Amino acid sequence: MHEGKVAINESWDENYGAGGVAGGDNIPFTVANPGDKVTFTWDSTSKMVTIQVDALPDVDLAAIVQAPVRNPVQDEVFYFVMPDRFANGSPANDLGGLSGDRLVTGFDPTDKGFYHGGDLAGLMSKLEYLDQLGVTAIWMTPVFKNNPVQGSGADISAGYHGYWITDFTQFDPHFGTNAELQALISAAHARGIKVFFDVIINHTADVIQYAENDYSYRAKADYPYRDADGLPFDDRDYAGTQSFPTLDATKSFPYTPVTPAGQENVKVPAWLNDPTFYHNRGNSTFAGENSLYGDFFGLDDLFTEQPAVVDGMINIHNFWISNFDIDGFRIDTVKHVNAEFWREFTPAVLDHAKSVGKPDFFIFGEVFSGNEQLLSYYTTDSDMPAVLDFKFQEQVRNYVSNRSNAADLRALFEGDDWFTDEDSNVYALPTFIGNHDRGRFGYFLNADNNASLPDAEMLARTKLANAMMYFARGVPVTYYGDEQGFTGDGGDKDARQDMFPSQVASYNDDNLIGTDMTTADDNFDATHPLYQAFADYAAIRAANPALSTGAQVHRYAASGAGIYAFSRMDRTEQLEYVVALNNSAAAANADVQTFHAAGVQFDLIYAEGGSVAGNLVTNSSGQLPLSVPAMGFVIYKATQAIPASVAAPAITISNLAANQEVQLGYQNLDGNDVPLRMEVAATVAGNQYAEVTFAVRPTGSTDPYTVIGVDDNAPYRVFYDASQWPAGAELDFIAVVNDLNGHLGGASVGGIKPNYVQTTPAVDYNYAIVHYLRTDGDYGNPSSTNYNDFWGLHLWGDAIDATEATDWTNGKRFWGEDSYGRFAWIKLQDATKDVNFIVHRGDTKDGSNADRKFNPAADGPEIWLQQGDPSFYTSQARHRVCGNPLQPARWRVCRLGPPSLGRRHCRWGWHVVGEPTSLRWH
Repeated sequence: MHEGKVAINESWDENYGAGGVAGGDNIPFTVANPGDKVTFTWDSTSKMVTIQVDALPDVDLAAIVQAPVRNPVQDEVFYFVMPDRFANGSPANDLGGLSGDRLVTGFDPTDKGFYHGGDLAGLMSKLEYLDQLGVTAIWMTPVFKNNPVQGSGADISAGYHGYWITDFTQFDPHFGTNAELQALISAAHARGIKVFFDVIINHTADVIQYAENDYSYRAKADYPYRDADGLPFDDRDYAGTQSFPTLDATKSFPYTPVTPAGQENVKVPAWLNDPTFYHNRGNSTFAGENSLYGDFFGLDDLFTEQPAVVDGMINIHNFWISNFDIDGFRIDTVKHVNAEFWREFTPAVLDHAKSVGKPDFFIFGEVFSGNEQLLSYYTTDSDMPAVLDFKFQEQVRNYVSNRSNAADLRALFEGDDWFTDEDSNVYALPTFIGNHDRGRFGYFLNADNNASLPDAEMLARTKLANAMMYFARGVPVTYYGDEQGFTGDGGDKDARQDMFPSQVASYNDDNLIGTDMTTADDNFDATHPLYQAFADYAAIRAANPALSTGAQVHRYAASGAGIYAFSRMDRTEQLEYVVALNNSAAAANADVQTFHAAGVQFDLIYAEGGSVAGNLVTNSSGQLPLSVPAMGFVIYKATQAIPASVAAPAITISNLAANQEVQLGYQNLDGNDVPLRMEVAATVAGNQYAEVTFAVRPTGSTDPYTVIGVDDNAPYRVFYDASQWPAGAELDFIAVVNDLNGHLGGASVGGIKPNYVQTTPAVDYNYAIVHYLRTDGDYGNPSSTNYNDFWGLHLWGDAIDATEATDWTNGKRFWGEDSYGRFAWIKLQDATKDVNFIVHRGDTKDGSNADRKFNPAADGPEIWLQQGDPSFYTSQARHRVCGNPLQPARWRVCRLGPPSLGRRHCRWGWHVVGEPTSLRWH
């Protein structure tokens, strides 16, 4: 029995008790179980005091508690390789079995956009090199047969990268044969190295054309899909079901799809040649709806809402699992495919893998975003085991290359809770610091530091970035060539150098890290300092499993540049490791908390950057007094296990109160309507190693609780998608703390009412696009520095990113050009605010002399303008209706030069020059 009352101003001079009486009696209350939540409420008007006890339900806590999810993939060290650029083991297949010049065969080793000759034979010849590097899994860029060459003129390119698939059942002849593929897999498995395929669901090669000869995106609101009888329908009503209207290529689509003569049967399996299995809406601009429905730079976008497409793709990928003993898939362009597809595809493929004896088959997706809510949407809602951790890549770059605040890393890892659900968490996310799209880490170091860093610092910071990848949570992915100090001039084609002697001039002038060699040399040097460092990291990881599968607990973050430290522990072994990194140019010290008391010794496992103490002893506060070399890191290991606890720590659910209504809804992220998730958080008392299992059941139910996630580090929480429950549902949540020494405690809260408001989804547009048509065709010269020479945009307001604000004499250029006219990307910081703009050339304004504005959230992220027209239009089709008719002529443009993002031709579509940097061209 307990008693309570309210005292004012920290004094008993004024207090209120039972009935709100001044100086009244204490109010009795009972707490039946450890962990029961007690809420005190005082009404300052009525002086009434209420005390509410949320009693822990009479349940078996041991029946609820679970271990945190761990995936066997966490033991792996990945090597991401582009076969064409790795090693040429057989020049006989350089032409891919084709005859003719490079425009037929795709082979030109002097051009960074063509095949260079690398193949399976070359990859197999270097398995010893990879084995000694510590690689346990090879992830290859797509290996299926590609359209050899696409495009025309200056922007022509070859399918060396593998993303223009025509035959999903055959290995590309440029790389070898299906038999050679199986030989490679067998040889890799003999060394304990797994093989992962890079696969593509979103699109095929660019074959389909439109009879209208127009490739700008046509929105569903303006051009709905129609069935074979011409009746409009919404495909979203059928996605995820086993039914779909019958379609007619001449009636059903915004454009009329046509296949060029001679290419009617180029795709395999044969069903891929049916144009009704594609969206046929025009090119994506990667904003809103068209991010899901538009052609990825002209590549034929599959209609993945159709059950026939779902089944066809499942069959294709099950074939490879059954016949080639592969170990997993990395899936390209995941966020451009509807979530209903993944909910069917992923379980079906994983179940098939289990049925043929591969229970550890692993799938991870590419969601090209640094937004943890979007990244985790696919692992928690769409049943994908993992996604590539783009946010990790961004934050490592900021910390190591830009010397950012160490506290930013703390925020990164606190966001890991978004990924926790009943069957997955952040620990299985593949992590990387550079890749074939964004660029290499060496390039980031040059770009962020004006190419001014001496080689010694380039080497030190590259080691530091990779140490974060190897020893923090997640699965490390080394991009081929990074172990040889490759740098590059950017992303895409500029990050795809040859490991064998290169003939590409723009590669061979790169200044490599840690060596005097260039890419004109053969770069398989096992004595390279980065090769040796990565091999050491892999060996340390293998010898100390806690560094790959153990819990990660935040320990210390400097207030600016400096030390970031965390602990890792295996839940059974319970030996604590402390990893500390230092991004500053000077050595730094920090007292880092541990789970131990005073006097416990920690031994040095590894140090980089300078000499440090071989062992340390915790101080009177249980802290480890660390010294970390400049641009280096240290790893220490406790010599004894964490002391056994005598009881479970106290636990409370900290952010929810009984009978609380939680307002939720949806947000639109890159065209996906993502449900907001409710936070369920628990506070655990004291400094004790513990895990918390979260579970839910309907209020009033006596059924067992359903586990929704297990968290093994503070802050203890899950982000729960309650949209699966019917409207009006009330839920009870329980949190069970496990001290891993046989003691459990619990806390619960009941009657929680998640309320998903079905309103216009919130938006999270990163860019807006302004299209501009001048009927006189005179846009001026955007390359000029004189504002009188070109039509541009004057921009201001809270919606736009700070980098987009313009001076009147230096407007935003319309660099891009499509079939409508010119366009400009505008980076946003708040899509709910207005973008203010004026179109002008010199001091002459077009459309209106008044200031104009549009709201990306309300109007959409794209608008269309026309010369002399004061209005703006939210689609090209609406412009046709509301504005002046479009000019009948269509044109294409290559004169602005090839975009820095590469990989797409100019026969159709549009160019992006320099922005936005998150886009890629195949």
